[in-house]
Amino acid sequence: MTEITIGLGIALSLILSETLGVTAGGIIVPGYIALYLHQPLQIAITFTVALLVVGLIKLLSRFMFIYGKRRMVLALIMGFLGGYITRNFLYSPIDNYSMAVIGNIIPGLIASWMDRQGIIRTISVVIVTAVIVKLTVMLISGGVLDV
Repeated sequence: MTEITIGLGIALSLILSETLGVTAGGIIVPGYIALYLHQPLQIAITFTVALLVVGLIKLLSRFMFIYGKRRMVLALIMGFLGGYITRNFLYSPIDNYSMAVIGNIIPGLIASWMDRQGIIRTISVVIVTAVIVKLTVMLISGGVLDV
């Protein structure tokens, strides 16, 4: 079902992008977020890392020319580093929950789109799209929550 979730996320993200002009944090992001909707802590940490990346990019852009591909690559690299830090230094031995970000490039993709279309709009579209994807997958799988 993972492939179906990612595929539905891509399709729905493309539909939203073409019809409404909003992007759900990159075309693969909604599917990955939908896979982790049962782990809200990881989603919150992923958005937190993305917000930190956006803040750092805006701070750096006051002193450097960061535009186009450089801005996107910088967001991806910083998101990747944020993911590395959360995977290796944040853990909860008591609750046995993973406190790592989702995926390797997901925080960077979200941060890049937050920078382009705004923080609130990006977070809203990502969450709504992920929920629609999850509900569709639940319908396809006969109501199974953790697919």
